[in-house]
Amino acid sequence: MTATPIKRSKLWFAISDSLIMIRRSATHIIRNTDQLLGTFFQPIMFLVLFTAVFGGAIKTEGGSYINFLMAGIIVQTLAFGSTTTAIAVATDLKKGIVDRFRSLPMSNLALLTGHVISDIFRNFISVIVMIVAGLIIGFRPNASLTDWLAFIGLVTLFTLALSWLMAIIGVVAKSVEGVQWLTFIIIFPLTFASSAFVDTSTMTSWLKIFAENQPVTHMVNAVRSLLIGTPMGSAGLWSLIWSISILIIAMPLAAYVFKRKTSN
Repeated sequence: MTATPIKRSKLWFAISDSLIMIRRSATHIIRNTDQLLGTFFQPIMFLVLFTAVFGGAIKTEGGSYINFLMAGIIVQTLAFGSTTTAIAVATDLKKGIVDRFRSLPMSNLALLTGHVISDIFRNFISVIVMIVAGLIIGFRPNASLTDWLAFIGLVTLFTLALSWLMAIIGVVAKSVEGVQWLTFIIIFPLTFASSAFVDTSTMTSWLKIFAENQPVTHMVNAVRSLLIGTPMGSAGLWSLIWSISILIIAMPLAAYVFKRKTSN
């Protein structure tokens, strides 16, 4: 008696392929000592240095400067952490491994999804390490369980959106070095010209307009409100709007440019 083959949908194969690529990318992170060291020590270094350098000079809303700073450092870490997606995609393209994958009947999004999701895991490790370090040096959140859950949901969506955006850069850049410069000139002004480290009211007028109306500031303000109870205003809503908008645009665009580049 001949067994009837199981028919599976394209969605099933897409999910299966993505899970394999997630496992592959996560394994690379675990085995890459440099990435692991960066995951643990870079956020701690930023946190300690900013607290030590600016802590005694800046008066901020929310009590001590460390309480004000934590939200900014968390969002900055997630933003810079998302650039590893671009570097990983560009590295795969440069090494030719993508050509081997394209010869297989696998989903077009699987490779990109693998890098994006595994980098979310890596970024969350960084955030956990940073929060523990912050608690040691004086960070005192007053968030409820609901606030912590909202925080997790918000930063996950934000990281997902930025990682898909960085995936586009990883595909279109001509080299890994080019990826590093392109991601730097995007992420650096967004994180430093924001409310991450100082109140935007202290900035010059033209910079203040930019700082108060860009996604990182809205995300920082929302995270700060959830963790230490500062007024949120419309920051939470704008954080969702920015993250969802970026995700809706970046995900299909990343798939499109990846397909075009690998089909040539």
